[in-house]
Amino acid sequence: MLVAALLALLPGGAAQAQSPLAGELRAFASRYHEDPPRLDALYAGLIEAAKTDSHLDNFLALAQAAFIWGDIRARTAEDKLGAYERGRQAGQRAVELAPRNALAHLWLAINAGRWGQTKGVLRSLFLLPTVREHMEAALELDPRLLPAYTLAGTVYAEVPGLFGGDLEKSEALFRKGLALDARWTSARVGLARTLIQRGRRDAARRELEAVVAEREPRNLADWTLKDSREARELLAALAKGK
Repeated sequence: MLVAALLALLPGGAAQAQSPLAGELRAFASRYHEDPPRLDALYAGLIEAAKTDSHLDNFLALAQAAFIWGDIRARTAEDKLGAYERGRQAGQRAVELAPRNALAHLWLAINAGRWGQTKGVLRSLFLLPTVREHMEAALELDPRLLPAYTLAGTVYAEVPGLFGGDLEKSEALFRKGLALDARWTSARVGLARTLIQRGRRDAARRELEAVVAEREPRNLADWTLKDSREARELLAALAKGK
């Protein structure tokens, strides 16, 4: 019903069919905290839109929606894995359609990486080459693509050193992202996690306090439902000496 209602607003044909849903997602991605259940309808609508209209925007939007839905709305590990896999596939389709599109590579890598985090890093090392290939492609195509630095910093922090993990490189990537935008709070939380792993707990605490105190986060929805909550949890753990 949602798709039909939105398509009815369009004067054109299939080439324009992606516009309402993809456009709505772009606007909603930074304020989904205002109405999280709305993600259910957007995600479902984009799944259907991608089946009938192979426009690049539909696959980019579906890959992003799958990631957000998996993080925010999925209630079980199985549901999360299903969403991230759908997002990975949508990202792959976007890369096939537009090999020079940085966002296509980004969403493929992010969903593959999140699938691996959910499944367990050691159980998903087979995906590591895919994640690396596409996160590096995203950064090469757009060196100012902030989420790509967060992804890359996370990958280097979480992958065991035997398989290419590197905490020093992780810290450098997070700091490079923050140099581009100090209000990108997901990067600051990631930096704090890396600093904790490096034994620099006081520095990590300062980063986490900055996240909690941020009044103009670049993505208010992420800050509200993910970053500020994670920062408070990490601060509490640090206070307990964990």
